[in-house]
Amino acid sequence: MRAPWHLWLIGIIAVLWNAGGAFDYLMTQTNNSSYLSAMTAAQLAWLDARPVWFDAVWAIGVWFAVAGSLLILLRSRFAAPAFLIALAGLIAASVYSFGVARPSSVEVNGMFSVWFSLLICASLIGFWAYARAMALRGVLR
Repeated sequence: MRAPWHLWLIGIIAVLWNAGGAFDYLMTQTNNSSYLSAMTAAQLAWLDARPVWFDAVWAIGVWFAVAGSLLILLRSRFAAPAFLIALAGLIAASVYSFGVARPSSVEVNGMFSVWFSLLICASLIGFWAYARAMALRGVLR
């Protein structure tokens, strides 16, 4: 079956969107001084206090989202499960950010962090639903 035009459009949008998350993750993990210089002292302290398990679930969320995006372009049926794993990583990271961390992400970053996390969640659900639909139609093999 020939891939519909929207597969390429959604795949490219997914790659670009999730590349932003990958960039943020890499710049934070490598302590890139020019990237981190835009953060306040409170934000830097919050990042420094994060536990290892948070970094692990953050990595899972980010890299499985990137993988799912690339798998759409490769027309692989594994794109949908990759987005579900990414969503699980986001949910686990959000549990820390908004429920466990003291101060919470809301206290450090304001409500923007909530809204942006919800936007990421909605995008992952949308990409998952799209990948699942394409797999059911036989477009993703």
